[in-house]
Amino acid sequence: MKTYGYIRVSSTDQNESRQLIAMEQAKIPTNQIFIDKQSGKDFERAAYKRLVKKLKAGDLLYIKALDRLGRDYQETQNQWRILTQEKHVDIVIMDNPPLDTRIQRNLIETLVSDLTLKIYSFFAQNEREIIRKRQAEGIASAKMRGVQFGRPRKKLPENFLELVKLWERKHLPFPELLKLCGISKTTFYRYLNKSQITKAKKFKNVPKSIHYSNHPA
Repeated sequence: MKTYGYIRVSSTDQNESRQLIAMEQAKIPTNQIFIDKQSGKDFERAAYKRLVKKLKAGDLLYIKALDRLGRDYQETQNQWRILTQEKHVDIVIMDNPPLDTRIQRNLIETLVSDLTLKIYSFFAQNEREIIRKRQAEGIASAKMRGVQFGRPRKKLPENFLELVKLWERKHLPFPELLKLCGISKTTFYRYLNKSQITKAKKFKNVPKSIHYSNHPA
């Protein structure tokens, strides 16, 4: 029999030290601890998959809390069934003593354990959905306040339109134009198309129907 530990945090900037300390206290060898830094929405996780392949009948798996295993109600229970009934592995959820499959239970205790698994799986998914809803509401609120998300936009030079005119008149090579603007070809055409719409009066001899995405370089 081998003893393993599984640790999961939702993102790379979260700290797994609390879970690691618990694994050390349980005297689990460090080379038998598997860590994922990934959402618990599903089980497409590299470390978890490697762990499942290593687990053999009679092995023991420690997990700090059930939501570290997963946050999907149905799939968490399905993985529990695969580990305990198909692979015949024992599981210890350290923060929840009833979820310890090593304990020999009578019928009522088994029912309580099964209900505990269902209830905690439900709350794990419910918490994830609440977090997602709050994040969506926060993003929507921030956008209403004018907060910009994503990579900051490149600031064009003040003489962008004048540079475009020089290029249109073949007085400025296209590579030099991009260099002066500090942007890529794709970004240039996007800005150019936007400028055509919002500042059309500043362009001379440029047809309004031109499709800049296909403009020759």
